[in-house]
Amino acid sequence: MPPRESLGPLTGLRDFVDRLAASSPARLALLAFFSVIVVFTLLLSLPFASADGQVTPLHESLFTATSAVCVTGLTVVSTAAHWSAFGHVLILLAIQIGGLGILTLASVLSLAMSRGLGVRGKLIAREAMNNAGRLGEVGGLLRVVVVTSAVVEGVLALFLAPAFIAQGEQFWPAVWHAVFYAISSFNNAGFTPHSNGVVPYQYDLWVLVPLMAGGFIGSLGFPVLLVFLRFKARARFWTLHAKLTVVVSFILLVVGAILWGAMEWNNARTIGGMQPGEKVVQAVFASVMTRSLGFNLVDMNHLTPSTLLLSDALMFAGGGSASTAGGIKVTTVAVMFLAIVAEARGDRDVRAFGRTVPQEIMRLAISVIVMAATLLMVACMLLLAISGQSLDRVLFDSISAFATVGLSTGLTSELPPAGVYVLTALMFFGRVGTITMATALSLRQRRSLYHYPEERPIIG
Repeated sequence: MPPRESLGPLTGLRDFVDRLAASSPARLALLAFFSVIVVFTLLLSLPFASADGQVTPLHESLFTATSAVCVTGLTVVSTAAHWSAFGHVLILLAIQIGGLGILTLASVLSLAMSRGLGVRGKLIAREAMNNAGRLGEVGGLLRVVVVTSAVVEGVLALFLAPAFIAQGEQFWPAVWHAVFYAISSFNNAGFTPHSNGVVPYQYDLWVLVPLMAGGFIGSLGFPVLLVFLRFKARARFWTLHAKLTVVVSFILLVVGAILWGAMEWNNARTIGGMQPGEKVVQAVFASVMTRSLGFNLVDMNHLTPSTLLLSDALMFAGGGSASTAGGIKVTTVAVMFLAIVAEARGDRDVRAFGRTVPQEIMRLAISVIVMAATLLMVACMLLLAISGQSLDRVLFDSISAFATVGLSTGLTSELPPAGVYVLTALMFFGRVGTITMATALSLRQRRSLYHYPEERPIIG
């Protein structure tokens, strides 16, 4: 093997990354996200990143950086009022980097420089996309990630810019806002450069429809988009992952819209005073937003308790695997539902679309759900002790942080620094924790040389 090129003082760092990638790609993912969050925290702490020229406190800059890199959208300060133009650019850059994924971006840069990925680079990129696709397909998948992101965000911006101009904005501010919303929506981030968010556009379909479309497309995941590009509408050629993601995503979208609309139909504090057609649009918009996007047209504190609980469930489910959305992922929900149906029918195998779901996938789904529920329980207990607020508000904002949604009852901005740090950790582990654990468990296969006798404990 020829000697490797020296990078000077960076040679040691490269060798460390190589060893870490070979021994634990999941650990490398955690380190990469953490490092980028630290960088953006330092940049957002600079005086010229804030509108008033003052240094932003650590807990506020760290929370904003984590929320942007983890494409969440929760804020402890007003994005429009607190940050300067430089701060807005930093937030937008953090959203784009976080949406694509740190390791995906690193692999793309490697591909651009070397005109091809080695086996190690493909392994790293495959890890970044949750082991989506076969090893030889990773290079193509990376190109799809970048090109698709650029095309979708560009198309969204082209639709949004004229809508903002029609609302009375000047040309260049309208273009900037269009680009900001396009990137924020496709990456399911939920950040907004306007002080009132998207509330002023709650009757403007030229704004609402592109935002919903961008968020929904981004929530499907790049492996699904790759299948679409290859096979178009020929669903019989789709992978099981793509079929489950699309079917469950549409089910959650439709059922969520129907239930949300029914629960809020006569609520005068939200949509009760609107026309029927407007209520339907609001319900569909809310169903898409609670899946991970995070823009809101109504005050979350004005929702009925049943609607808050529905929103909790939709946020917890999230979007597709290897997507810009959060949550436990719709395929996890699908696998668990299929397992329940198979158990109720007495089937030994869990089947879907003519395929059998392996036992290890079901164990993995259970592990992800239990880990997520445990993490949320611990976070809620801490926040209840810190804030003294009601459980419904604490649970809502906690799930929103974990599922990287960005909706809030206002609790997030009211928390003391200790509570802000709890939500910061929840966003970080919600974004990379379940993926890292799923990958680590799927790669950790031990061969046992013996088998204990079986004995059935009583369940239920």
